[in-house]
Amino acid sequence: MSNLVIRGLCARYDTVDVLHDVNLEVEHGKITCILGANGAGKTTLIRSIFGLTLPRQGSLQWDGKELAGMKTHEIVASGISCIPEGRKVFPRMTVAENLALGGFLEKNEATLRKRIARIYDIFPRLRERAEQLAGTMSGGEQAMVSIGRGLMAEPRLLVIDEPSLGLSPLFVKENFKVIQRINGLGITVLLVEQNARQTLAISHVGYVLSQGRVVAQGTAQALTENDEVRAAYFG
Repeated sequence: MSNLVIRGLCARYDTVDVLHDVNLEVEHGKITCILGANGAGKTTLIRSIFGLTLPRQGSLQWDGKELAGMKTHEIVASGISCIPEGRKVFPRMTVAENLALGGFLEKNEATLRKRIARIYDIFPRLRERAEQLAGTMSGGEQAMVSIGRGLMAEPRLLVIDEPSLGLSPLFVKENFKVIQRINGLGITVLLVEQNARQTLAISHVGYVLSQGRVVAQGTAQALTENDEVRAAYFG
């Protein structure tokens, strides 16, 4: 079983500590969510997982191996992919070209074609728009391109950062359904979000991050019923 286990993680920018003794586990086959407001440390946590911010102390173990010290492309090659916040497509490249970039580590053309076909099965609209420049698409369609590109590496763990950011309620609902479908394909998901209601509705386990510390954790059901979480996120 491929779990991501983070223990005693502390990270800083320059001399300012951002993460303080963070402990969490992303279990194989589940959707685990990290909830937190802006400035809670969510982005720093993602950067630490991918080797972009080096931890001051603590460990990040994936599949029994330590991630700290590995290069980003090595971490991706180990089976972890990220879908960044704000979609971040390559606007002057076509949909097909954007997707192909997600599979850059795979050199076999036949394998890449199979992966793209699988993405088109998940997102039929992308098949229709394969030759369209990604920058000319709607926000919801760009979100599909971004998710599809992340799946092209055939990850065992997919880290999704703020999938609801800047999208209409209709596309947010559609995106969360897609995340459930991806998880149903056997891909473990780490979902980092501010939208607590919809996030907890599809997650199995959750953690609440505040000022760089884990302040609550448990099953999604338990967090939904937690008075402090309800007060902070549900009004």
